[in-house]
Amino acid sequence: MKTSPFSYRLFILSILLLLSISFVDAQKKVTVDWDKIITISETTPTLQVVVNPMLRRNSPIHKGAFESLKNLGANYVRFVPWFPYPHMAVAELEPPSANKTFWDFSNIDPIVEDFMKATEGHSVVMNFSTIPAWMFVTKQKEEYSADPDQVSWTYNQGTEFRDTTLKELTDYYSRLLSWYTKGGFTDEAGVYHKSGHFYKFAFWEILNEPDLEHQITVQKYTRIYDAVVIALKKISPDTKFIGLSLAYENDPEWFEYFLDSSHHTGGVLPQAISYHFYGSPNFKGQTIEEYQYAFYDQANFFLTKVKYIENIRKRLAPACMTTINEIGNIIGDQQGTSIPGDYWNLSGGMFAYIYVELAKMGIDVAGESQLVGYPTQYPDVSMINWKNGQPNARFEVLKLLKDNFGTGDKMVTSQPNSGEMMTQAFISGKNRKLLLINKRNKELQLELPIGANGAKVYSVNVSTGNKIVESTLATNKIALLPYAVTVIQFTD
Repeated sequence: MKTSPFSYRLFILSILLLLSISFVDAQKKVTVDWDKIITISETTPTLQVVVNPMLRRNSPIHKGAFESLKNLGANYVRFVPWFPYPHMAVAELEPPSANKTFWDFSNIDPIVEDFMKATEGHSVVMNFSTIPAWMFVTKQKEEYSADPDQVSWTYNQGTEFRDTTLKELTDYYSRLLSWYTKGGFTDEAGVYHKSGHFYKFAFWEILNEPDLEHQITVQKYTRIYDAVVIALKKISPDTKFIGLSLAYENDPEWFEYFLDSSHHTGGVLPQAISYHFYGSPNFKGQTIEEYQYAFYDQANFFLTKVKYIENIRKRLAPACMTTINEIGNIIGDQQGTSIPGDYWNLSGGMFAYIYVELAKMGIDVAGESQLVGYPTQYPDVSMINWKNGQPNARFEVLKLLKDNFGTGDKMVTSQPNSGEMMTQAFISGKNRKLLLINKRNKELQLELPIGANGAKVYSVNVSTGNKIVESTLATNKIALLPYAVTVIQFTD
């Protein structure tokens, strides 16, 4: 079929227009107004350390994990001995008898000691969240393996305390804190146990995800919080206490009730609250190509809820801190056999994105989850490779943020911010820095602001493996690789 000259010219013009649009899209222009401050960051990036066998001294990755933690040098590091490993989480696994007690720190102390050594000089958040199972009313005695390394997912049974006065509970936590801060304690039978520990804990968080574990109501939780705070303040007056630690932030009642000072007793006031967020696939079988949309969509929905919660906090308890101390992704592969390599970069990028948005809102702490996971214990949230003990991309992104940004930084107006990428400029002391996050599995070509020539570039992306790679810009253009988290430090 013949084509008329006019139709041919129209066809050529259409092609040129499409090419022009593609070129403009490929050459995104980054703009920064260094004089327009949007806020001063109050947000500290950090992580949590959940206790499991991979952190024991006989673990092949013990050295690598704790060396990475020490080299990070973060504040507000959250330490959580968790219920699936009762021997490492509970110091009194059996109830005391008339003349005998069963206190045992042999499986707990080594990890605490290594953690405190690795975080020396930095603030920590201690959370011995697991309540001894015998303190709950249950149909039968709670069973657990004699092997400390054996997982016991059912250890957190029971919803009602056998001692409704909570004295049994507060006595347990008082002795536990005394063991670590006062050198020892006297047990229920009048026998003194010497520890030799005199640690200083900046923060102590009370319970973990009570909305899931033991299905505690906000009214009961508030009563527990007050009782424990009153008891522990007598032992460590300078320690601040964090409450809630919610798995879900869907119920405003938790925040409305807990943050209302009229619901607390004994002079207790909320000093800090915490809650968690994990992005996940929208459905089973979703691929990583679809994760990139699901994770960021869920992150945006979560951030909307953070704004709502912050309005409650500011209205009821403006002096109370907010720590969002579990941020990560769970894709449901408990064996760790089908986690795509690029997943670690995507997940690290999502954390960086949430960190920036939390900083804009004035959140105090953004904590990534978690130092070590491994097959059978949430390998998809690990920040350390459970096979060789080396940091993965999720850890390196946190290190990139921690080394470059922190409290007191000026956040200034910068673009573009879209479904594909985030741009955020900071003035950190005398340094001008630009954080770029590629949300997508495609390369983005960027034109940077004037002055980018000669700037230092620090990047974690799918081509760098699990490392921060440093380079120098020869021009004011940069290729932002798939799932890249990149910091550009201007030279002037």
